[in-house]
Amino acid sequence: MDDGYLLLRGDGRPLHANAAARALVNDEDDALPALSALLPAEAIRTARATGRWNTDLTLADGVVLQVRAYFHDSPGGGHCMVVFHDVSEAHARQQELQRRHAQLRQTLVRLAGAQEQLVQSEKMASIGQLAAGVAHEINNPIGYVHSNLGSLQEYLHSLFSLIEVYERALRLPDPKVMLPEIEDLRARSDIDFITGDLPQLMSESREGIERVTAIVRNLKDFSYSGRDDSWKSADLHAGLDSTINIIWNELKYKVTLEKHYGKLPLVQCRPSELNQVFMNILLNASHAIDERGTITVSTGVEGDEVWVDIQDSGHGIPDEILQRIFDPFFTTKPVGSGTGLGLSISYGIVKKHNGRIEARNVPGAGACFRITLPIRQPAADAA
Repeated sequence: MDDGYLLLRGDGRPLHANAAARALVNDEDDALPALSALLPAEAIRTARATGRWNTDLTLADGVVLQVRAYFHDSPGGGHCMVVFHDVSEAHARQQELQRRHAQLRQTLVRLAGAQEQLVQSEKMASIGQLAAGVAHEINNPIGYVHSNLGSLQEYLHSLFSLIEVYERALRLPDPKVMLPEIEDLRARSDIDFITGDLPQLMSESREGIERVTAIVRNLKDFSYSGRDDSWKSADLHAGLDSTINIIWNELKYKVTLEKHYGKLPLVQCRPSELNQVFMNILLNASHAIDERGTITVSTGVEGDEVWVDIQDSGHGIPDEILQRIFDPFFTTKPVGSGTGLGLSISYGIVKKHNGRIEARNVPGAGACFRITLPIRQPAADAA
């Protein structure tokens, strides 16, 4: 037998051992006691009580044994047979597998951390791009509001000066004495012009402040994620409009935007994440247009799903790379112009929403991205 075996009396006294068992203790003259000494004290007792016992033992030389004891009760106290099976190789393989598993887990943790950093990097790049556009959009109304405030300050100074002259005239016994000075001040201050310009100045300033308020509101709608991470029933059209308003500075110089909105129900989603998807695809669509073109945004409902199409009139996507555009780090832009993560992140967000994102070429009309989303999340229906 390749396995070693040791035969003992019911009281634990050894009777016989084969060559394989003796080799475990270097085939010493006192091999039987040495083999018996390998067994824990409870081995025979447990085997007698339950019929069998087993454990793994590691010898001094590193050999790992699987030890099984079988008790046969009979008149005279019975007998116990112990089988020694060498599992050193299997144990070594198991240890190696555990070590590699631990390494893989560590690698997975590092990769997850790296992926999170890359995603954050892509988000920060998007935020930087948005910030530049938003700053430009806010600068214009703030600029003329600031200019109007300067004019308003001069107008107020002239008006207060005229009021002061009127007050002095009213304190005199004959106010008409001050009429020449009043008329001169009115002419120098151009009060008639101020009277006509002041309402227009205030209207322009109010319009500028309202534009800034709208931009800030769009930013809030674009980035809104709430205090928790729960799903919300949201208006996709509102998300599309806020996203378009936020990135309009990137689009308006070369894009004519067309909207063909269908009637959509509220969709259960994470609005800020979908807004990021819309932003990524809209910006990619504008980059696909070289000089001047059209982006068409369409929406509709099919069964229990809604869809959003974003189509550009650019140069399209070569067929040989159409299947790779959602791969991480894949980009057709020049080095330094793109991370290749925008569409990959968008794909992950849509997949998390149990939806689909697909791209296709439209003959003579560039590329079209379709985002399909369930109206309600399956988990919510199950609940």
